Amino acid sequence: MRDGSERASTVMEARPVGRYAHAWRALRHRNFKLFVGGQSISLIGTWMTRLATSWLVWRLTHSALLLGVVGFAGQILTFVLAPFAGVLIERMDRRKLLVWTQALAGVQSLAMAWLTLAKVITIREILVLSALQGLINAFDMPGRQSFLVQMVEDKGDLGNAIALNSSMVNAARLVGPALAGLVIAAVGEGWCFAIDGVSYGAVILSLAMMRVRPLEIRRATVSMLEQLKEGWAYVSTFRPIRTILLLFALLSLMGWPYAVLLPMFAAQVLHGGPHTLGFLTGSSGVGALASAMSLAVRKTVVGLTRMIQVAAAIFGGGLILFGLSHVLWLSMVLMLAVGFGMMQGLAASNTVIQTLVPEDKRSRVMSYYTMAFVGMAPFGSLLAGGLAHWVGAPRTVMITGACCVLGSVWFAFELPAVRRVMRPIYVEMGILPQVEEQAGT
Repeated sequence: MRDGSERASTVMEARPVGRYAHAWRALRHRNFKLFVGGQSISLIGTWMTRLATSWLVWRLTHSALLLGVVGFAGQILTFVLAPFAGVLIERMDRRKLLVWTQALAGVQSLAMAWLTLAKVITIREILVLSALQGLINAFDMPGRQSFLVQMVEDKGDLGNAIALNSSMVNAARLVGPALAGLVIAAVGEGWCFAIDGVSYGAVILSLAMMRVRPLEIRRATVSMLEQLKEGWAYVSTFRPIRTILLLFALLSLMGWPYAVLLPMFAAQVLHGGPHTLGFLTGSSGVGALASAMSLAVRKTVVGLTRMIQVAAAIFGGGLILFGLSHVLWLSMVLMLAVGFGMMQGLAASNTVIQTLVPEDKRSRVMSYYTMAFVGMAPFGSLLAGGLAHWVGAPRTVMITGACCVLGSVWFAFELPAVRRVMRPIYVEMGILPQVEEQAGT
């Protein structure tokens, strides 16, 4: 066992100083710093693949419906398997799990690259490989979320780590699509997939370099079915998490699938090409990055439930106005609002849930978070693709954006009851007394 000083030097390195030092405080943790380094490289490749896949499907089929079908195939297995994955993850070494998921994701991207560069890829292969990525994500996403508490041992830094992680995702979202647009225009989609496949090596290397204090993995004394029931009972009866996840599921179903329609907006509404698609995706990323940074400078989780409600309204309102725009610069401005609202709700929800959930249920709860975040999106992708096929992409995002605004109104009515449940928990954790002058939780 290390003594306290050695442990402190390992876990807390390079304390930031300055007026906004608290905005970077999670980087004091060596393991999280390694994760940020590896993941920053990999995420650029991930965003390149997302844009390249959408453009490839559109180029091969020119079908809004098939854009939705591919989105469905890439996420339906995550929806079906996430609860089972949450139970299994609680019985596993999470770092080893993430090494395997990253390695398999790299193989999937390299397979996409080989088929595309050989000019033999069809919509069938895209569907199969997208489904494989969904299977991997069913384990990777809840595993990654629950592993965060091992990388950031001070729970007071957890919200900052989530915000910095979101900032990292969206910084890559700026670089990846812009780079993908250039690569597609120059040499085609296949090289985007190849770059992504190689980039997973950075994450695997960062995981291998970590010095993680292993969590005690208790031998299960009940069946997987009993653990599933226990997890569901907690999520469905604990009002704060239940309410947040219900809003999250609505936004995922109705709002987030706008992304599968962006190739249609780029080609048909704005009369552009892959560069236009990159501009739209990048603009959304700028808004999301600004949102994540605004959360990073927060000193407390108090007030985040109100931000969840406001973010849903901004997200939905941005989609409605985006559907009305036929000018590139205005569409890019509206994508800023869409990205800001989307990320504000995503990161704030994650922070509140991770703060409230007990450790022995963390993986299971985060698997339901994954279901709400990713799992509802396949049905939304089908819905968006089908609606766009019949009424066009602009009307589709206006309809779905209106549903998001209505969800925000519902959440506002739920907030008083949610806060009554959360307040004593925050007091017990020592969070609320530090900012007792502020209203709400």
